[in-house]
Amino acid sequence: MGETTFEMKLGICNEMFEDRPIGEVFDFAASVGYDGVEIAPFTLAEAAGDVSAERRRQIVRQASDAGVEIVGLHWLLASPKGLHISHPEDAIRLKTRDYLLELIDLCGDLNGSVMIFGSPAQRSIVEGQSYEATWDRTVDSFSSCMDRAAERGVTICIEQLSAKETDFICTAEEAAKMMDAIDHSNFKMMLDVKAISSLDRSIGETAREYGPRAAHVHANEADGNGPGTADADFASVFRALDEIGYDGYVSVEVFDFTPGAEKIARDSIAFLKQAQRQAIGEP
Repeated sequence: MGETTFEMKLGICNEMFEDRPIGEVFDFAASVGYDGVEIAPFTLAEAAGDVSAERRRQIVRQASDAGVEIVGLHWLLASPKGLHISHPEDAIRLKTRDYLLELIDLCGDLNGSVMIFGSPAQRSIVEGQSYEATWDRTVDSFSSCMDRAAERGVTICIEQLSAKETDFICTAEEAAKMMDAIDHSNFKMMLDVKAISSLDRSIGETAREYGPRAAHVHANEADGNGPGTADADFASVFRALDEIGYDGYVSVEVFDFTPGAEKIARDSIAFLKQAQRQAIGEP
């Protein structure tokens, strides 16, 4: 480390562009230096099945023409309504499992490689249910999707979220245990800087310990704004990822679109590239 410039693949999530056509998002992302775009399925249609085969091919062509990769999918269960990965009612849980299979096919058709499972409202412990029962049903739901994920070359990444967002899988340790329980090469974890900022240790330490088990990283601040707008030590995260040989994407994900997508995108990539240089001691 130090002889050559350390460069992580950088992506950006498309929902901050709101109603902008996805082809325009690809073009803009490429113009400011992003390597890939991560797609929230609800920005394409209410349900994955509503995205026709021709539309999927068109989106792939648009990304290729722009010169960016489609990283994968996130915000998986934001729509349609009524989904829950571990619901005690079989009909709801199986409907959710079937929808995850549809999302895997959408991701595969778009040449995406990861699906980020955050979805706090659709994974939290249902009232009256135990943690143990919730855990077992979640493991069962994900496990039943893994053959399709492997077939389509898609890795499902469980995202540790803060206790403010959910009461289920609120630590990186729990996410790692979920990986162990499912025990499949196409099921890994995802590190979100906002979420790991809520843990009782530095984000660099968390990235160093759990980065080898992660297939994706989201870049944001503890308050959900863009990287560089607060004080998260991204250089320590990049340093840790470099040390462990992480080769996945770091995608910008924000929750306040007020500054405007273009400004967020430009400021975020400038900051992240600076943090990469700082990680290896370059000016």
